[in-house]
Amino acid sequence: MATKEEDFRERFVAMMQDLHANGGKDQEAMFLIGSLASRLMDRTSAKSWTTFKSTLGSYDRSALITDFEKQGNKFHKDGKRKHAYAVQVLAMSVIAPSQADEDVLTGNKILDSVINRLVAAFRKAEAATPKPN
Repeated sequence: MATKEEDFRERFVAMMQDLHANGGKDQEAMFLIGSLASRLMDRTSAKSWTTFKSTLGSYDRSALITDFEKQGNKFHKDGKRKHAYAVQVLAMSVIAPSQADEDVLTGNKILDSVINRLVAAFRKAEAATPKPN
């Protein structure tokens, strides 16, 4: 029987492979990841996703993971697959630093870089969108 860490590693690797293979093909999902990460970062004035994660204490991290689980399950139930996927990616990014597996830790650095780029793209698009008067 697999441990929780082994199960997480397996799901993390599968998510990273999917993100690599299909991320560029699904602009909506990438936009949703950038949008959600940006909104979370704005709560703490963090300049990057990596910084945002480093500001989370254990209680805040646990609460955020619980929120991700509830929201992701609701999105899945409501048929909002891309929204659920965005939540899953961010949740795994928040959980990954607590893992001892070197491959997960290395993969998480790559994932953080991707999320930071998606946040930058979201904010650039948001800044270019005309605001209603």
